[in-house]
This record gives sequence, C-alpha cells and structure tokens, in this order.
Amino acid sequence: MRRSYDDLVHEASTVSVDGWDFSWLDGRATEERPSWGYSRLLAGRMAVARAALDLQTGGGEVLAGVPALPPLTVATESWPPNLRLAASRLRPRGARVVAAADDGPRLPFADGRFDLVTSRHPVHTQWAEIARVLRPGGSFFSQQVGPRTAGELAEWFLGPYDGWTREPARAGEEAEAAGLEVVDLRSERPRMEFGDIGAVVYFLRKVIWIVPGFSPERYADRLRALHDRIEAEGPFVAHSARFLIEARKP
Repeated sequence: MRRSYDDLVHEASTVSVDGWDFSWLDGRATEERPSWGYSRLLAGRMAVARAALDLQTGGGEVLAGVPALPPLTVATESWPPNLRLAASRLRPRGARVVAAADDGPRLPFADGRFDLVTSRHPVHTQWAEIARVLRPGGSFFSQQVGPRTAGELAEWFLGPYDGWTREPARAGEEAEAAGLEVVDLRSERPRMEFGDIGAVVYFLRKVIWIVPGFSPERYADRLRALHDRIEAEGPFVAHSARFLIEARKP
C-alpha cells in the first residue's frame, strides 16, 4: 500500500539523525559499497597496531565493529550528540573518546604518539597534524568522500553545480606536502537508489553537505516533483564517490 507524500516527509523529518548509522534506510534506499572493503582492511590494520587514533569517528559505529582494538585506542569527534554515542559504544571496549574540532589548528596529542591514524569520511583532513602525531613508519588509512558524490541528487535541488573539490589526486598531493608517502590511492563511484521521498529527506537531513541548508519546507516544490517521479518511474538513481588513501610517515 503506497504511503502519501505528507506521511513520508513527516516521518523522515521527525526521526533522529544522530550518529552515522544509516539502518533507518534499510528497505528504502541502497548504496553499493566500494570493492576494497574498508571495514575489513581497517580491522587488519588495527589488529597489528599498538596505538591507534580514529579521527571524526561519528557515533563510533565503524570503530566499534573492529574485532580487536589496539591496547591504546583513541577516537575524536566534534558534534556533541555523536560524541555521546561514540562514548557509549567505545568506552566499554577500552577506547578513549576525546572532543576535538574537525578543522582545529592542533590535535590534542603529543608528537609521534600513534602508529596508526584512521578516518572514515572525514569532513576535513588535517594532513599536517596527522603527520605530526604519527610515529616514523606509522600510517594514515582513510576512506573519503570523493567529488560529485550524490551529484544527481544535489543537482535535482540546486541545478548545475560545480562545487565538487574533493579530488583523490589532490588528497595525495596534500599528503605528500605534509611529508607523508602515499602507498595506496584508488577511487570508485558506487550506485545509490532512493525508493521513496522519505529516504531522500532523511539522507539530506543527515548528510548535510549534499544540499546545504536543506529543509522539506524550503525545497517543497522539488521534493513533491521528485516524489511524483519516483512514484511513476521507480527509484531515483544517483552515484556516490569514494576513494581510499593510505599514506606512510617515513
């Protein structure tokens, strides 16, 4: 039985978007995962590390899924609701959770403190600070959001848009400028599908940089048109962009 536009939008507008768990979208939207399997690769690196730092951990969802954490594991997060979620997930595992700005001038850790620094989908990558807190021989391992992620969805609401700047090659250049050696850099464009307008509203409320300043009221006309399109033609298809980068400190 089809649900009304108003019902779908109201539900998606009122549900919590705290944390970085997208399970609310199960059965309503899908996103292919990059072929490299970040969580599996992360687990392997964590298993042999002695001191690890996970930057911008969100609600700690990814780090909490690692089977064996290093003896010293620290995670940072800036947004208070996520900070509380991360603490509830990670402190029982023996990990410390520290409040730190995503783009602050300095991380609150000593030079050479960690042999592994990780980050999944960071808002900003603090290359100089990552290099500073890594021990010689240590590595930064990260999956990041690439250019034009969900571009088809953004342009539905914004029109033609050229503000896509997160190029993998640029990340490699910035890593090397900070004194790191890039040992792996690859990218893919996985397929995304949105099966109803509620999934679109939830996604845009949670991933706030796709359509900055999004609200159902502000974009009511475009939302209604997209709802009608999904009802007539089936899921709305977009593509994410992901790149994997690993850089080592000499």
